[in-house]
Amino acid sequence: MKSYNDKNRRNINIFLSIFAFLWILPFLYVVINSVKTRKEYNMGEFWDLPKGFSILENFEYINDRIDFMMGFLNSLLYGVIATTLAILFASLAAYAISTLKIKGKMFWFMLIYSGTIFPFQMYIIPIFRMYSNVDLYDTKIGLLAVYTALCIPFCLFVLRNYFYSIPKELVESAKIDGASDFKIYLSIFMRMAKAPIAACFLFQFTWVWNDLLFGLTLSKSAEARPIMSSLSLLNGAAGTNDVPSALLAAIIASIPTFFIFLILNKSFNYGFPTTSK
Repeated sequence: MKSYNDKNRRNINIFLSIFAFLWILPFLYVVINSVKTRKEYNMGEFWDLPKGFSILENFEYINDRIDFMMGFLNSLLYGVIATTLAILFASLAAYAISTLKIKGKMFWFMLIYSGTIFPFQMYIIPIFRMYSNVDLYDTKIGLLAVYTALCIPFCLFVLRNYFYSIPKELVESAKIDGASDFKIYLSIFMRMAKAPIAACFLFQFTWVWNDLLFGLTLSKSAEARPIMSSLSLLNGAAGTNDVPSALLAAIIASIPTFFIFLILNKSFNYGFPTTSK
């Protein structure tokens, strides 16, 4: 029996190793070719090792062409601020729905959560027209408002479920001691909800960072354009034929989400509790 289990485990490890190799193969191709010069890339084979490292030259080329660093910093701003604001607003709403004595709790929850029912493409034309009328088009504030609003429903869903799992005895004990609702919200609910908050931040930051739809539609200048919209300028007639520079830009653009995942990956085990309520 033990021999059978060892053999079965070995076969599973072999399969997973092959699958992991096939999964990482395209990334290796990107890394190898991102440090080549354009001439070396065009004249050599895909899997030829680079004869030198042209990282700085490729980065300077791509930054001069599409103002890459401006888009990088814009997306970092949108991701951090919009996600933080969304978690703050969603946690307040989740606390009110799960704890306070208000009428129509399910109605308010479904009203806010309904923002995720319809595809985001339905919002584009109304938002674009509204932004054009109120001078929010091609502004950082306009994109921050959109990203914040669209991140709230998912955060509300996660935090509401978690808040329902917090024992009511804690709330009652705090009220007996004279704690206000805001004190209970900060000292009990938010302190206990670190794991789901981290999970919400990871998911929503990644969504904001990878967004292309709203970035393309609601911005046109480098001052407001997010990173993915900047990378999209490398395609089409006005794009570039410098493939190594484009590959290097793609690698750099993936760094923030990669590091945030490494920092917050433990929250996946605890960040999405379920509740029967």
